[in-house]
Amino acid sequence: MPSALAGLVRVTAGALGAFAPEYMRLGGPASALTHLSYLSGLLLGIGLVFWSLVPTIERQSRTIALLTAIVVLGGLARLILALRLGVWSLSVSFPLVMELGVTPLLCLWQRRVSRLTPTGLRSP
Repeated sequence: MPSALAGLVRVTAGALGAFAPEYMRLGGPASALTHLSYLSGLLLGIGLVFWSLVPTIERQSRTIALLTAIVVLGGLARLILALRLGVWSLSVSFPLVMELGVTPLLCLWQRRVSRLTPTGLRSP
């Protein structure tokens, strides 16, 4: 299922940043690293919420749209800073593809599933 796979990226990245930031190879003052850990915890939470919606995905249009808006807003903030700094490494580009490409496509896919599934019935 596409949303479960996309959730895996968020949960993995969120967990690494929150609980093992040294694997992200980012440096800076302790205050910046604690901010990284906090934001990674939010990413982990978003991924877990996406996963929790999978069993009834056809009825979750509003929640999926809200989560998508949050992810896209974060992606736009990342894009603006990447443009300002001129940073286009894989660790910047891959998340941008997920945030501004894959997540909105999953939202559109969910809307299609929602329209094709009779109200109140689970899809096979």
